[in-house]
Amino acid sequence: MKILTAPFQTKHNTAPFSQIKIEDYRPAFEANIEAARAEIDAIINNPEAPDFANTIEALDFSGEALDRLSSVFFNLNSAETCDELQKIAQDVSPLLTAFSNDIALNEDLFKRVKAVYDQKDTLQLTPEQATLLDKKYKSFTRNGALLPEDKKARLREIDTDLAKLKLTFGENVLAETNRYKLHITNEADLKGLPEGAKEMARSLAKSDNLEGWMFTLDFPSYLPFVTYVDNRELRKEMAIAAGKKAFQEDEYDNQENVKNIVKLRHERAKLLGYSSHSHFVLEERMAQTPEKVESFLHDLLAKAKPAAQREFAQLTAFAKELDGLETLEKWDGAYYSEKLKQKLFSLDDEILKPYFKLENVLNGAFTVAEKLFGITFKEVFDINKYHPDVQTFEVVDFEGQLVAVFYSDFFPRKGKRNGAWMTSFKPQYIKNGINDRPHVSIVCNFTPPTETKPSLLTFNEVTTLFHEFGHALHGMLANTTYPSLSGTSVYWDFVELPSQIMENWCYEPEALALFAKHYETGEIIPQQYVDKIKESASFLEGMATLRQLSFGLLDMAYHAKPHHIKDVKAFEKAAMDDTALYPDVAENCMSVSFSHIFQGGYSSGYYSYKWAEVLDADAFAYFQEKGIFNKEVAAKFKDNVLSKGGTELPMELYKRFRGQEPKPEALLKRAGLI
Repeated sequence: MKILTAPFQTKHNTAPFSQIKIEDYRPAFEANIEAARAEIDAIINNPEAPDFANTIEALDFSGEALDRLSSVFFNLNSAETCDELQKIAQDVSPLLTAFSNDIALNEDLFKRVKAVYDQKDTLQLTPEQATLLDKKYKSFTRNGALLPEDKKARLREIDTDLAKLKLTFGENVLAETNRYKLHITNEADLKGLPEGAKEMARSLAKSDNLEGWMFTLDFPSYLPFVTYVDNRELRKEMAIAAGKKAFQEDEYDNQENVKNIVKLRHERAKLLGYSSHSHFVLEERMAQTPEKVESFLHDLLAKAKPAAQREFAQLTAFAKELDGLETLEKWDGAYYSEKLKQKLFSLDDEILKPYFKLENVLNGAFTVAEKLFGITFKEVFDINKYHPDVQTFEVVDFEGQLVAVFYSDFFPRKGKRNGAWMTSFKPQYIKNGINDRPHVSIVCNFTPPTETKPSLLTFNEVTTLFHEFGHALHGMLANTTYPSLSGTSVYWDFVELPSQIMENWCYEPEALALFAKHYETGEIIPQQYVDKIKESASFLEGMATLRQLSFGLLDMAYHAKPHHIKDVKAFEKAAMDDTALYPDVAENCMSVSFSHIFQGGYSSGYYSYKWAEVLDADAFAYFQEKGIFNKEVAAKFKDNVLSKGGTELPMELYKRFRGQEPKPEALLKRAGLI
């Protein structure tokens, strides 16, 4: 257990994964909570009058060992979990919630914080210090410090229940994803499926000691199946299986969890004096109010819907002409979109994949970062990792100084949740004159290598890698004093700017020439393919926009006003009605596996993907104007956005980089909507 106290006795103070036993976690959490509690007590019992250093700073640097332990444990619970880890997560989550409530509801601690806050105008603080003070004060007021005792007690109950419900929600989705397997023994059923996907399915079957081919709901298995397999009945089976995850009225059903999470979030917001959960959340966002978010979403909907309806009509007519299909169903969308794309652009993922070998794409992201921000990545083999698939890198600047430790983890496996994300094992901060550098990780679920082929990415996976790498750069290039303001600790609707802007380089010939090389011949991707990638970038963009808006509107429907939700499916259908193109599938419900808002941190925040797209299109237009590797623009982006974390209001940082507020025209133009 001693191994789990910070700092770790390892290279760069990295997490000592191989030395940790599962049974160490629970006692380590208990010990580190007690140690953090003692640090809080020391702040409260300090005989000196409260000031910025002995109260606000001391509070931000407290609990370091607990924070490190939590980041190691919960990152593993997402990327390499097992029954024992999930059980520990259920046990320690209430302890952590209780501890954070003990801080937020501690009257003596709040008195000290308030004493400093009340004299903020006379303290001559830096902008970063002023932000930290404001954030610490609000962390109390927004978590019940001003409530009477009985309401504080109810708040504690709600927070404990919510922590458990969110965990259970995620565990159910993972269990459902792992439970479904489609085993196929007749190769004729796989007509249309590319050879690489077939080979992967054969490997999956073999790993289950089965003949033939196995398909799962993991994205690298699921997506090629519904995109390419000609057998419509099998596509239907697969799509319905994916859509009814946690919606089967059994032990993994999430309908009651959804209702309870929504109900408790609303009650919590009302206790704190807010009209709704959305009002509470959006107070700390660029968008500020639910009304502004809904107006933003409906404005985009008005612009995108005519284009989406035209595209859907075009896709329907194409399916009818090709196969005599009268009605386009959800299991037909990816299949006929791919066929239409091939017809219009003579381009499909199978032609492109040989040019996107994973190692080359990763090195391409590294090279883009080097050209823009002057940092280099060197793979090292003496840093501990939690799975053999993980790679570890030292990131250094042009003077050879350590900038960050970077981990990458790219392939699906049983204990890993679906999707792609960036996370961190340790934040950056400056303490005692030492700039302590961050440890950052990106986790994805890409097509793994097979016996005959390396991992070859679809173009969508290429943009996913660049997206998560953009988040990673935000973490790695952080340069702030306080850990709670460092890296991606920014307003939620600003956090997607660094990730989404990086995707733009994937469409630029100058950047593609750095890494898009045929894995067998080394030939650089032909210009005609690059032209087609750019040309097809806005293909069916109206439909894609409508899909994103439907998720944002559903999120706001759950959280912007109180409801008595009798039927989750009916509620969802009503919320998404304005954006619906395909006929409804009775057996399916998206809410019960909508992990972003019910397990992750995106409640009342899903709109931020589109919000950040406005920022990223506007920001990238500046790069295009000056040159996509322009050092001056890159330096402004690094100095005003990437390094600054949450030290100032995001709009101020953006205007300092761009010289103006963002305008939506660049996004609408890029999406082909104007």
